[in-house]
Amino acid sequence: MKHSLITPRAKKVISGELKLAVFFFMVSIAMVVGTYVFLSYKTYEFKSQHATIGTRIEKLNENTRSVEINIKNVEIAVGTHENIATNNIVMRDSIRNLFDLVPDKITLTRAELGEKSLVLSGITPSKETYEFLLQAPLRSIFHRTYTSYYPDKNGWYRFTSTNYLDDDSTEVEVIE
Repeated sequence: MKHSLITPRAKKVISGELKLAVFFFMVSIAMVVGTYVFLSYKTYEFKSQHATIGTRIEKLNENTRSVEINIKNVEIAVGTHENIATNNIVMRDSIRNLFDLVPDKITLTRAELGEKSLVLSGITPSKETYEFLLQAPLRSIFHRTYTSYYPDKNGWYRFTSTNYLDDDSTEVEVIE
């Protein structure tokens, strides 16, 4: 190299380009490993969140079933309450109508109102008064009417009237 215009340089085992290539290779490997670690962590976190959410969903479904059962119980209670309230109103109106039905000449000493029966006891001036003023309206309401008379000391009559409603019968039967 005597005739060279530049002075020779010493050759290095690892050149600058090789150092640059190795550096970029190491950075690339570090990025791949970092991405792998990051994705592994996120996968683990996702699985744990998935399990937690699954548990919460099961609890919410259980709570939903419990609330649905409570709603059904409340609906049943409301239906029962409405039925009782309706029955009370009907009973009140029936009692009011019963006492409106009794004429002034007849005195009631006892009135028993059952679900499908009515028992009346009282005093009437005569059998005919009872039959025309009270028994006739009772016959139009009840299917079976039974009346017993007992003479009183003052000439009036004590009576006991038992009246029944039949579910399957529509005929009115009067027995004295």
